[in-house]
Amino acid sequence: MATQYAVTGTTAREIAASVEQGVTEGTLGPGAALPPVRRLADELGVSPGTVATAYKELRRRGIVVTRGRGGTTVAHAPVVGSRRPPKVPAGIRDLAGGHPDPAFLPVLTPPAGIAPVHGSHRGNPRLPALEELSRAWFARDGVPHEQVTFAHGALDCIARLLSVELTPGDPVAVEDPGFHHLLDLVPALGLRMLPVAVDDEGMRPQELDRALRAGARAVLCSPRAQSPRGGRFTAARRAELLAVLGAFPEVLVVEDDHNADISGVPLHSLVTGGLPRWAQVRTASKHLGIDLRWAALTCDATTRARHDGRMLLTSGWVSHVLQETAARLLADPATQALVARGQEAYTRRRTALLDALGRHGITAYGASGLNVWVPVRDESAVVNGLRTHGWWVAAGTRFRIAAPPAVRITSATLEEADARRLAADFASVLGEGEATYGG
Repeated sequence: MATQYAVTGTTAREIAASVEQGVTEGTLGPGAALPPVRRLADELGVSPGTVATAYKELRRRGIVVTRGRGGTTVAHAPVVGSRRPPKVPAGIRDLAGGHPDPAFLPVLTPPAGIAPVHGSHRGNPRLPALEELSRAWFARDGVPHEQVTFAHGALDCIARLLSVELTPGDPVAVEDPGFHHLLDLVPALGLRMLPVAVDDEGMRPQELDRALRAGARAVLCSPRAQSPRGGRFTAARRAELLAVLGAFPEVLVVEDDHNADISGVPLHSLVTGGLPRWAQVRTASKHLGIDLRWAALTCDATTRARHDGRMLLTSGWVSHVLQETAARLLADPATQALVARGQEAYTRRRTALLDALGRHGITAYGASGLNVWVPVRDESAVVNGLRTHGWWVAAGTRFRIAAPPAVRITSATLEEADARRLAADFASVLGEGEATYGG
């Protein structure tokens, strides 16, 4: 075992606690491999069934994941302890985070005065003004908006939807490659991921059909600005996916339209196709500010009732201070003009990087959004090679289940000259690793 951490215990509970302690203390880091069941059983003098039960409990609690022949490893974001993103080395240009350009984010201005309230807001959780603005936000793209509610961001919303709809062990269809926080969240909820391959047009219909036939009870997808690949649903792909979903009316389809205002492409949404169970969540963090932890959700009536019922029992409501801040921004013409300029810049910068890479013969993808996905043969070699040239990009492993290796580059802050220099450095790195890449 590469980590040199000695798992101890003679019962499933003790073995699980030993692994959890190693993860909490940092001795077992994200991605660290645990011993095979039979080997650990022999080392501890217990039955393989005891170790298997311990691993099952750790999977249920989101501490480890098991991926076929890849064995059992510590989750990339284990739900114990505190893990921060890797620190960007000093003097290195950060293109790994997926963040927008601060130049196109408005200043967050909370209300000047907050009057005290008697009791709580549980009886009136949503500000009417923000509710109407949210309805208009969805209506702009033709999305049904009769049942609107709020959450503390997309992940908070999706976690609540899945927790009230599914039970531990249920399978969920997810994009592969997909948003790394969602790929961490699903197993943390005790659910099983069924990967669905994506391309420039989003989920592939045959792959989605396979996942649904394998028992998926929910589908998580991005209609545009898909992270990390940048795909978006076209009208034709939307029709194909709806045809597949038509045979599975009991499945909940959740769209994460997280870049609704800065994706650079029109929306072709599955939730406009008459699905019985559906939801679309939109967040403000990418175009109004990362600290604005607010999301709007539109969905069918049953889904809203279940979501709001669970929220009532937990956080109760989204802070009215936060809601009023969001409402001011959504209604402010100057803010909307700033967001529009941001969308134009992001599209121009993403296209410039794709073109620059293409001129060096490097295949890359990014039909919408803030990121570009570049297939490679050795992620570590490329990440480390670009680091020596002053660039910090994200290895694709954190976004992948069965998809082939790649790196993700956030193009949000890259002007055209930067894109040309990065592409030249990328080509140089590939040239330096010619033997690794097979010539």
